[in-house]
Amino acid sequence: MRAMKTLAVAAAVLSLGAAEVRAEPLKIGIIESLSGAQTSTGRLFATAAQYVVDQINAEGGFNGAPIEVVEYDNAGGATGAADRFRQAAAEGVHIVLQGASSAIAGQITEDVRRHNIRNPGNEVLFMNLGAEALELTGDKCHFYHFRFTTTAPMRVNALVSAMAEEGDLGTRVYSINQNYSWGRDMEEAILAAAEIGGYEVVDSDLHEVNRIQDFSPFVAKIRASQPDTVMTGNWSNDLLLLMKAAGDAGLDVRFGTTFLDQVGNLANAGETAVGHYIAHLVNLELEDEAWIADYEQATGHVPVYIEPQTINAISMLREALSGLDFGGGEIDVTQIALALEGATLEGANGTLSIRPEDHQVVTPVVVSRVAEGAKYPVDDTQWGFVPVKVVAAEEAIYPVQDSCNMERPD
Repeated sequence: MRAMKTLAVAAAVLSLGAAEVRAEPLKIGIIESLSGAQTSTGRLFATAAQYVVDQINAEGGFNGAPIEVVEYDNAGGATGAADRFRQAAAEGVHIVLQGASSAIAGQITEDVRRHNIRNPGNEVLFMNLGAEALELTGDKCHFYHFRFTTTAPMRVNALVSAMAEEGDLGTRVYSINQNYSWGRDMEEAILAAAEIGGYEVVDSDLHEVNRIQDFSPFVAKIRASQPDTVMTGNWSNDLLLLMKAAGDAGLDVRFGTTFLDQVGNLANAGETAVGHYIAHLVNLELEDEAWIADYEQATGHVPVYIEPQTINAISMLREALSGLDFGGGEIDVTQIALALEGATLEGANGTLSIRPEDHQVVTPVVVSRVAEGAKYPVDDTQWGFVPVKVVAAEEAIYPVQDSCNMERPD
């Protein structure tokens, strides 16, 4: 009898061990710019995503195993991203994360779409953390792409609303943007908001991306147009050099921006940036201090730039996963996508949700102004982003684009 009990216990242990072996881990691949000029931004996406994944794993992981995170360096280009996606798919990645470039996102979302058509039952989900080109939820939309950031209309409409209320918008606006999908979206959004904002777009420019070293000719053109406000979606050096050229020329205009909180911008711009505005997803001054302190303890810095929105995205994934149980068996990416459609997140400024028709996140937008005395000064300066207005999610969102014809799984 004892021998039989021993055999039964051994069999149970072996069975448990087999179940543990069979548990399929959820694999997340971060296909980001982890070398080259955009390394700092790519690393922020990766750090913030890993922070939440670590929390999920500390709570027991998913599907009976820790979530695995693998980093793939796209080297800052679409070709590199395509190569890394093929590698990730071959290695069994279920979810890919990316956000540092709309051009790269366009490549990845198309690669994901084609992969899923060729491999039914073995789909891959794309969580877009920061790429804002409208086409990604327009003619390129598909069921396995989710965008967890804003778009040009969301940012521009928020800027116009807040700056007008503050008396800093004026009636004459100059539009200057980079000549690619995002910049063209911004140009259109600035023009579209003119009637509501009560301003005239006195002139506009589209210029090469990160190739211009001297913006003084553009500043001369801006001066000649006599605007009250310069509205721009520029980022990186194209924003810094533009603002510096305006400051050096003594141009008395207010800037309405979208990426002024990129790490290093205020340190490089200095007093030139004081008084300028930004529309962004999160301002730490409005957030709970506890999670900010926890993030700082875990990573060595308070969350900056695109890290808060990345934390929100992976937190929404955590909620989606919490309602799924694959019993340690095969991961069903379609079920994860369906659960993600219904996920919500209660943030400091309201509820975040996913619009099922195009998988655009519906999120509040915060408008802030650069000033001294901010609770969280940035870049080791005395300046930070002081919140001016929170635009509610239902006010910030825009209609589903006619070009999005999403085919849902059977």
